Amino acid sequence: MEVLRMQYESERIEYKFQMIDDIYKEVIAFANTDGGVIYFGIDDKGNLIGIDNVDETYTRLTNGIRDAIAPDVTMFVRYVLQDNKVIQIEVAEGNYKPYYLKSKGMKPAGVYVRQGTSSVQASPEQIRQMIKESDGDSYEDSRSLEQDLTFHAAETAFERYGIEFSVEKYRALGITQNDIYTNLALLLSDQCHHTIKVAVFKDEFCTEFRDSKEFGGSVFKQFEDVVNYLALCNKTVSTIKGLVRTDKQDYPEEAIREALLNALVHRDYSFSGSIIINVNDSKMEFISLGGLLPGLSTEDIRIGVSQPRNKKLAEVFHRLRLIESYGTGIRRIFKLYENCPVQPSIEATTNAFRIVLPNMNATDAANEDTPATTGKSTAAITPQMKTVMDYLAEYGEMTDEDLQELLNIKKTRAYLLSRQMNENGLIDIIGRGAGKRYRLK
Repeated sequence: MEVLRMQYESERIEYKFQMIDDIYKEVIAFANTDGGVIYFGIDDKGNLIGIDNVDETYTRLTNGIRDAIAPDVTMFVRYVLQDNKVIQIEVAEGNYKPYYLKSKGMKPAGVYVRQGTSSVQASPEQIRQMIKESDGDSYEDSRSLEQDLTFHAAETAFERYGIEFSVEKYRALGITQNDIYTNLALLLSDQCHHTIKVAVFKDEFCTEFRDSKEFGGSVFKQFEDVVNYLALCNKTVSTIKGLVRTDKQDYPEEAIREALLNALVHRDYSFSGSIIINVNDSKMEFISLGGLLPGLSTEDIRIGVSQPRNKKLAEVFHRLRLIESYGTGIRRIFKLYENCPVQPSIEATTNAFRIVLPNMNATDAANEDTPATTGKSTAAITPQMKTVMDYLAEYGEMTDEDLQELLNIKKTRAYLLSRQMNENGLIDIIGRGAGKRYRLK
């Protein structure tokens, strides 16, 4: 038997002596890593075995690599015939990783990387990293790890608004790229794994549950289900003055809708956590992952400046007339509360965004309970503020620690509350840092 003098197998060299499906895994592994060379017709010890029917084998090999691997890797593969006995397959590192077996999909069972002299299954983390490096940082444009998707809820939503939703429209909408589903498709699909969690509490500090639910599925289904659930939490209070009866809901329905849409459209879906909605007798708060994009402030958001994190998702909602135009939702919320003593609030941290809607009926009740003879502004007196004012009326002053202990709140909440009371003319802030004190005006 003739022996070919060659190197041993390595990270960049692989020998195969017969036509088996494993050869596709080797091509995938090289394309997903740093490239390499496969010698077909040589065993793993470097012995020349040769190929019996070169033409037939060459055809099967080239057609198989073309048909078994996705995305198309053929432009990164070059074939060289040596002495009519060995086929040298040169595989360059691909530009559209991860490459995978079509029969297995873009998951560990179908994605391979080179590790030493072996081709091994890639981990989910490696697959995600390859997608990020190939597609960029835009979550909605990146390829979805889940490719077995259905769109029953999306089809219903599009049909309801008279908009065509068909395979032919997928690419224009951003649902597919090169016939592969994107993460936008995942969000619209029935298999969407992101959820919304709603908790209803008995107390002001959101520690004792009344009820809690988690909503999943397509973002269209989540939107509809959560709107319907929050409607059950939105009580109507009736007042009668003389012969006139007035019905008033705790929260404007449109404000709930806009706050929910804002959370769905602007959240950072690269995080796995859920959108959180907390409801108690005084407020409803919407917390979504992902802070403001660079260069924006909460004041910019309030006056209508908008830079959507998920532009294509926002465009889909816009096409369905679920949102009118970018930046109007927050303005509309504040407009709905313009005659309410307590205004909505928005807050952003590095990785989260929160909108708080005050309970209008609870606010009205709190203001009625506040004596008009105090001489203080009643524009923003909540039950917490009233507790602080009663304490100061009795003891004269308090520290940050006193405030946190009195209301059982964290330092950040204490800071925001004291600042709001100061801006509303309710208290004076004396000093700074550890020596800071609060007194009634």
